[in-house]
Amino acid sequence: MCIVCLFLKDSVPVAGLCPQGAYGVQDSLRSGFTSVKNELLPSHPLELSEKNFQPNQDKMNFSTLRNIQGLHAPLKLQMEYRAARQIQRLPFLQSSNLALDTLRGNDESIGFEDILNDPTQSEMMGEPHMMVEYKLGLL
Repeated sequence: MCIVCLFLKDSVPVAGLCPQGAYGVQDSLRSGFTSVKNELLPSHPLELSEKNFQPNQDKMNFSTLRNIQGLHAPLKLQMEYRAARQIQRLPFLQSSNLALDTLRGNDESIGFEDILNDPTQSEMMGEPHMMVEYKLGLL
């Protein structure tokens, strides 16, 4: 129950202030569907660590590079990372991000995402013309 509803429990809830309807049930038409995934806690203690592994690894590499070569080296590498992330295929094709993997040094290693991230088994398939028009803002 929301805070506004607790203070006004004798009154009728206002739809704009309370995500729940008049009978204590969420009003899906006005507030949308709830996402249970956002409310769940990590199922394993290492899940949060694994999720943040690459950003933490990048921070550690940038700080080491700054201590060794100075401020310009991590800034240059961050600009190269940003440029490599912007290189994409058409919206209906999966991008391999080979340039980004090469910059990070992950191009010669085989990882979990290399085996189980097969683009032929992807659920993302749509009409190519509509996806490109949406990406370009024509729809």
